[in-house]
Amino acid sequence: MRNIFLVYIPPGNPEAMVHYEETIRQKVSSDRVYRHVDSGLRSHLMKIFSGRPIAVWGSKDSPANRSKFERMAPGDEVLIIEGDSIKLLGKIAATTINPDLSRELWRSLKAGGSDRWDLIYFIANPQEIDLPFREFCKLVGYERSYRLRGLTLVSQERLDEFYSHYEDLYSVLMLRKRGQQIYELPKDDLLSHAAKEKEAPELTAPHEDLNQALPQDAVSDHVRMQWKLLSLGMKAGSRVWIPTSDQNKIRTAYSFDQFETDFAAGLDTQVRYVENIDVVWKEEFRIDAAFEIENTTAIYSGLLRFADLTLVAPNTIYPLFIVAPRDKRSRLIEQLKRPSFRKLGLQRKVRYLSYEVVDEIDRFFEGSSQGLNVDVVKGRSEEIHIS
Repeated sequence: MRNIFLVYIPPGNPEAMVHYEETIRQKVSSDRVYRHVDSGLRSHLMKIFSGRPIAVWGSKDSPANRSKFERMAPGDEVLIIEGDSIKLLGKIAATTINPDLSRELWRSLKAGGSDRWDLIYFIANPQEIDLPFREFCKLVGYERSYRLRGLTLVSQERLDEFYSHYEDLYSVLMLRKRGQQIYELPKDDLLSHAAKEKEAPELTAPHEDLNQALPQDAVSDHVRMQWKLLSLGMKAGSRVWIPTSDQNKIRTAYSFDQFETDFAAGLDTQVRYVENIDVVWKEEFRIDAAFEIENTTAIYSGLLRFADLTLVAPNTIYPLFIVAPRDKRSRLIEQLKRPSFRKLGLQRKVRYLSYEVVDEIDRFFEGSSQGLNVDVVKGRSEEIHIS
């Protein structure tokens, strides 16, 4: 369970909005940050942001603020609210109490002003959202008249209430922003139904040992497709992951060892439901896309892992791709008609991406990565419609 921090900016505060523009929207060059922090924090930030600009915010070092600030941890959620609107949603990447960095980043606009914002937090995955604050109030049980001041930590009671219904604040707020339906976590009876489904083995599906489970030519196709999706993910600027048991195959075949080293960092979704998916693209503390590669007749294990993920995280907004040869498309549709999958609404989340399309994307971006992102891949994939 992640803490949720709320940072309030009074409407019409010119100083705060100048600072917001300079260090959140435009971000701060990593050099300006790194020269004012110690080697341990610099190494941590390099691991998360590399040399990319960083979104940074700070609060005044008062006793009330410090007591909340000291509870911040990497992966916690932070919302910046101006007046009645949520301006930004992000993740806490790291914190520091640093007067020198505060002076570097934020100058008082008042003549002779000496204000400082020494309680500094670095924000990963900043997403401008412009959503009415009342939408957040509904989710955590605040009254419509609730008023914020300064830095606020959402109480444990309200966190318990939110996380008893939903798995991830980011996904829920983004769905609210898009006007899309939000799903509550399933009740025990749905979990029992999925486990008792007569025509399907019990959830959860472990990752297969490919050398034992598949013929050698299928292993070769699977590894080849993993490699292509890994290399495309790197070109798209994502961090990439495949199950630990598969990594040595890629190292041996392609001399590649740039897998995400801290896969679980900051993820809200229970990691065991994601870490065995064939290929995952990540951005800092969030998942960009997940790919299950199927080249056997069943096309079943990948869907089962995606079903598990849908049970524990029904509001995931990143695309889930089943990657399979074109001649397996009809089999995929048959499998999605299973009662358990239909009850989960898996067809609304899963997209079909053919081997042939992956090869085409790979050839197109062979000499350049400019313009490659998740949306390009999503645009070349297919929605699945079942009757």
